[in-house]
Amino acid sequence: MRIDHPTQIPPLRQLWKQAFGDGDAFLDHYFSTAYAPDRCLCANEGDALAAALYWLDCEVDGRKIAYIYAVATEAEFRGRGICHKLMAKTHEILKNQGYSGTILVPGEPALEDFYAPMGYRSCTEIREVVCARGPEPAALRPIDGAEYARLRRELLPENAVIQEGASLSFLATQAEFYAGTHWLLAARREGECLYGLELLGDITAAPGILTALGCAQGQFRTPGPGRPFAMYRPLDAAPAPAYFAFAFD
Repeated sequence: MRIDHPTQIPPLRQLWKQAFGDGDAFLDHYFSTAYAPDRCLCANEGDALAAALYWLDCEVDGRKIAYIYAVATEAEFRGRGICHKLMAKTHEILKNQGYSGTILVPGEPALEDFYAPMGYRSCTEIREVVCARGPEPAALRPIDGAEYARLRRELLPENAVIQEGASLSFLATQAEFYAGTHWLLAARREGECLYGLELLGDITAAPGILTALGCAQGQFRTPGPGRPFAMYRPLDAAPAPAYFAFAFD
């Protein structure tokens, strides 16, 4: 087995589809906005791709951290410890490149036990607010990614993960950005529902946001106590982040 950066995209797409079921449109967005060969590692057995993972650069209090994303092992190679070796090599590379730590979001609760032996511990929670449209629309305006990034830094809680650059470019393929009085939203529509990937600031605005955007129901993620969300593995002595939002799920 050898671990290296990829040289071809088609096998990566095939593995991704097998592991996660995402379609070509989603993969086109990812590989055109967020992918870079030097932020992807592959484990290969002979000429066959056995496993792969990706990361996106983030920041916490001026420290660089990596969001580990889309970790997958080809079905015929599972159960051989390949993913553990791939993750260990990734941690080694990132530490040598000056990253302070790595963060990931398990796709299901059972995966928390999978990542724990690799040094990962739960570090953030996410609060989810479900509501129906309100009687009056909230005053809002669509904004672009640049303004969203600027306003988001003003509203994030302390010790939060900043996801900009490639992360924000990828997010813009999945969500629209809105600003209102004392709140900020990244959201996507799913029929009559609005899925708020993040609502910062005044969460009481949620029913009015639904009315303004013509949606009957909404589910919003926002900072606060709730369900466990992200796991963190330190690569130095700095503390774990306290808030992480975008898992691109």
